[in-house]
Amino acid sequence: MGRNLALNLEENNNEVSVYNRRFEGEEHVVSSFLKDEGHGKRFIGAKSVSDFVSSLETPRKILIMVKAGDAVDDVIEELLPFLEAGDILIDGGNSHFNDTDNRCRSLSLKNIHFVGMGISGGEEGARFGPSMMSGSTKEAWDQIKVILEPVAAKAFDGSPCCKRIGSGGAGHFVKMVHNGIEYADMQLIAEAFHFMKDILNMSCEEISAQLSEWNKGPLNSYLIEITSEILSVKDEDDNPLVEKILDSAGQKGTGKWTAITALESGIPLSGITGAVYSRFLSSLVDLRSTSPSILKGPTNRNNIKKNESLSFLEEALLACRIVCHAEGFFMIKEIDNEYNWGIDPADIAKVWQGGCIIRSHLLISIEESLKTNPNGIHLLLAPVISDQLNRLQYGWRNFISQAAQRGIPVPVMMSCLSQYDSIRLAKLPANLIQAQRDYFGAHTYERTDKARGEFFHTDWKAKAEKR
Repeated sequence: MGRNLALNLEENNNEVSVYNRRFEGEEHVVSSFLKDEGHGKRFIGAKSVSDFVSSLETPRKILIMVKAGDAVDDVIEELLPFLEAGDILIDGGNSHFNDTDNRCRSLSLKNIHFVGMGISGGEEGARFGPSMMSGSTKEAWDQIKVILEPVAAKAFDGSPCCKRIGSGGAGHFVKMVHNGIEYADMQLIAEAFHFMKDILNMSCEEISAQLSEWNKGPLNSYLIEITSEILSVKDEDDNPLVEKILDSAGQKGTGKWTAITALESGIPLSGITGAVYSRFLSSLVDLRSTSPSILKGPTNRNNIKKNESLSFLEEALLACRIVCHAEGFFMIKEIDNEYNWGIDPADIAKVWQGGCIIRSHLLISIEESLKTNPNGIHLLLAPVISDQLNRLQYGWRNFISQAAQRGIPVPVMMSCLSQYDSIRLAKLPANLIQAQRDYFGAHTYERTDKARGEFFHTDWKAKAEKR
């Protein structure tokens, strides 16, 4: 991504200094780059940190593209002896937002700006237009936006998908939530694929065509588009390549960070967390290979109307995508209230419309809903969103019923429906849980006929014995 961002920046009227300490064989990476993609272009190649820093105009703008964690701190330590007050360091990796907050505070003591820049779009996005989410001071943003906005992807209205999201760790936090939604989106598509393949007996070619058709409507998204392409690819023996890939999904950790942060902050994140757990389950290949002879499922998997099921599935997929986005935006609002970064959720919906992995037409209605009611409690309660879910829930419920009756796991779809039903109900059975907690642990409870904040305890055992 660093290499492609450098090429993107150079093509947008910038002279770019590049440095990398690695070697490819006996040749330095920078030398190889200048001979290859960088040949004849406005690049300055540096062989040392001091040469690299001295080649830049002040105040310097340095983009760091390394793995999250200690590597970022190591690069900062290498650069510090050569930096001056007012210089700007931009971390374009997937750093944890708490680490970014700490680096911002530490470097501000040296009068150096640190920017946590969430970048989405992968290698292709970096080359031709990524989505960029900046966590920075306004002073630093004013200096770097003129460089970054021209290289960014474009939203549906043509504006750059590049904004100052807020201060400190805001940019990396929003990118983390983006990746959590990405996990959920990918899992939802995989669940749909599983049902179409195993229950509707559709070939990969047929599923590819179906996804391509759905991509022309409300389900339009980058992930639907590339999944259709993936399912059309065949191996050398003319069989679908995807069927030869081991069903064990990897992860780099950002989705897990999203789930952990939600758990630590008491934020319901059923869909995204379910997607993380599904990846964990997929890795248990040995367990799953021995279980079919022991654990039995339903025997009747036929007697289904294909066209009707596909209609139900389309509605379920769209409804679940809405819920997963809504829970992501709810988490952003709740964590921003804690950290006071100053995030405008509508800005995020705009930035995610181009370049990033979860870009889709759904984000247009989400942006409008957030603009219309920026202080709304939850996105599911926005009229445009709630009206849509009201229309979709018949197919949504029917599809999940069909999947359950035929033994096809759809954990994220089920979690999304449960979350929707939990939010829409004014009363949940948590009163019983509080009574249980008070019985065995004297944890007390509040009463519906008393003011909030007043707590009570009952000797349940004594009262039960008097019956």
